[in-house]
Amino acid sequence: MSKEANIATQKKMGEIINSYQFDKLNEVFASNVKDHDPADDQGPGPEGFVGYFTQFHSAFPDFKIAPEHMFADDENVGLAYTITGTHEGPFNGFAATGKKIKVRGMQIAKFDSDAKITERWGASHEIGILQQIGAVTAPKHLDEPALFSAPASSGQI
Repeated sequence: MSKEANIATQKKMGEIINSYQFDKLNEVFASNVKDHDPADDQGPGPEGFVGYFTQFHSAFPDFKIAPEHMFADDENVGLAYTITGTHEGPFNGFAATGKKIKVRGMQIAKFDSDAKITERWGASHEIGILQQIGAVTAPKHLDEPALFSAPASSGQI
């Protein structure tokens, strides 16, 4: 497929996510899509993405993904993006704080001849989310480990 068709699919994915219509993600992902960097509890295939974004939406019901930079060739689209939102539900075991988040992420997607995503690599700055909601304290120096707060439901770390 053409670079233009792949870019159109990538933009459609963003529109689906930002309108919280996650059940439509099968329109942009091939049925056998491989996520090389899935979230810890993300299942396989398009359904795994539906589950992940549904869960993220319950934690950050106003979240939005804004593309910052995109590049493409005939098989791949690379994307740098920013995620914003408000922590209004549980996230990774941490209760809602009402705090705003703003983090960066990157993704590379590989497309098939039908302009559907067959492979995905990338990550969002999850540690930044945890810092912004108060679940992690950043180290004062780069050679010190970050300090994690235990979720209220866990008892202790």
